Amino acid sequence: MKNSVRIRRELLEYLLELARDFYPNEFAGFLREKNGVLEEVLIAPAGHFGMDSAFFNTWMLPLDENVKGTVHSHPVPSARPSKADLHFFSKFGGVHLIIAYPFIEESVGAYRSDGSPLEVVIVD
Repeated sequence: MKNSVRIRRELLEYLLELARDFYPNEFAGFLREKNGVLEEVLIAPAGHFGMDSAFFNTWMLPLDENVKGTVHSHPVPSARPSKADLHFFSKFGGVHLIIAYPFIEESVGAYRSDGSPLEVVIVD
């Protein structure tokens, strides 16, 4: 079983910037993969991004077979998934990133849909 997730450096830097820009609120998005590397993020239109949750209408998302997981931020210094996160993970894709405060590379957690951790490998 795969124990890591590969992400393009430019995408990771953009996600860290998004987390900083949305702070103190959370943000959420969907991750597109190309050739085994996470390459893009889709931010759901008309989403609600609050201090302790983010939600959106999934009917507004495009049908896209390249969407392989999700990303969201935690405005606290823990990237551990909550029960609500685990429920969300079970609905979308197989890879899930949580970007925790202070929104630096070391504060990014990656998980499978069951909540088991993955190593984050940054690709230049």
